[in-house]
Amino acid sequence: MLTQKKVFIFALVFFVLSAFASYSYFSVTSAGQVDQSSYKNPASDNIVTSSDIAPNDPKTEECPLNGQLYSKAQRALWDKRRPLGIMVQNNAEARPQSGLSSADVLYEVVAEGGITRFLTIFYCQNPKIVGSVRSARVYYITLLQGYGNYPLYAHVGGANTPGPADALGEIGDLGWVGYNDLNQFSVPFPIFWRDPDRLPGRATEHTVYADTNKLWQYAAEKRDLTNVDEEGISWDEDFAKWTFKDDAKAIDRGNVNFISFGFWEQFASDYNIIWKYNKEANLYQRENGGKEHIDFNTKKQLTGKDIVVIFADERAANDGYENGQHLLYDLQGTGDALIFQDGQAIEGTWNKKKPTTNMTFSDENGKEVELVRGQVWVEILPTGNKVSYGKTMSEITKPATDKSQKSGGSQTAE
Repeated sequence: MLTQKKVFIFALVFFVLSAFASYSYFSVTSAGQVDQSSYKNPASDNIVTSSDIAPNDPKTEECPLNGQLYSKAQRALWDKRRPLGIMVQNNAEARPQSGLSSADVLYEVVAEGGITRFLTIFYCQNPKIVGSVRSARVYYITLLQGYGNYPLYAHVGGANTPGPADALGEIGDLGWVGYNDLNQFSVPFPIFWRDPDRLPGRATEHTVYADTNKLWQYAAEKRDLTNVDEEGISWDEDFAKWTFKDDAKAIDRGNVNFISFGFWEQFASDYNIIWKYNKEANLYQRENGGKEHIDFNTKKQLTGKDIVVIFADERAANDGYENGQHLLYDLQGTGDALIFQDGQAIEGTWNKKKPTTNMTFSDENGKEVELVRGQVWVEILPTGNKVSYGKTMSEITKPATDKSQKSGGSQTAE
């Protein structure tokens, strides 16, 4: 017990000192300290990203996270690192975000007050700028735990009210503090930095950005975490990757051209999602809040190869924070799912046996669904929400009929 108390006191002191140091980096003082808000991350210009390397080389190497094929030279980059999860805000004021199009996998779920947030998983690509970066929540940690041993976790603080939603407490309990956890309050500038000019006129909370390359470099140099940990154990020793397949032939692609859903009904205008299927390219194009959802880095619309919608029980943590606005989602166990790929909809289930196993998706017969190679989006809706999908938008916006489906109260107008 005494040893545990000493460890707790040390961790508390470390956190306070780290928070003070980080605050100093991000502030202007009367002593004339440089204002880091003007930092534009110029050092990353010398970093080679996966998209820069041998773009015409044969694509023979499968990304273990989403099945996308890359060249051997590109694989040589990711073989030296481990998966990196970064929290990215989806507040309407924070759009367009940076770096979402380069994530291997993205999870979207409400963080609080009907506002969604992304857990973006990077491994096979390494964009120079990702953000804006926001705080941790316990259920994002549960999702990230499925990405092998000690996945890196980048965020700006987190929920820390005592109770079941205490994300920072969960990080401590997992033994991540000072190791694979890359909390902005304990990682020095300029790995995280503020850029108020990137999206002018936004609130300060939407101005923190991160560089994936610097995060991986910091983890390697300061935490002894590369593709192996300090004991030489590879991150993927216990990682169970999904199974992947190539794009369906054009003649075999379906006509489920539109997918529409929301998270919280009272915030539908800003957070309703529409995915439009591009049959020729065999990908889905994202609209968020009635507008094309753009990546600030590329100035292009966000897309996905697989759109997986899962339904999970949502409840308030009731921990006294802002009238109970800290939330909890039950993401261990099983539930209904809809998997959209190749222009088709597959009714099925999701399963996550324990926090350290990756979530899997099965069809109605219990067979694991092979995912189409490319970026995977996992949309997490409260149980009972409706997902509408069909050939045309006019079909899926018709009044409700008796053609409802079992998946979380979803409905199709087909």
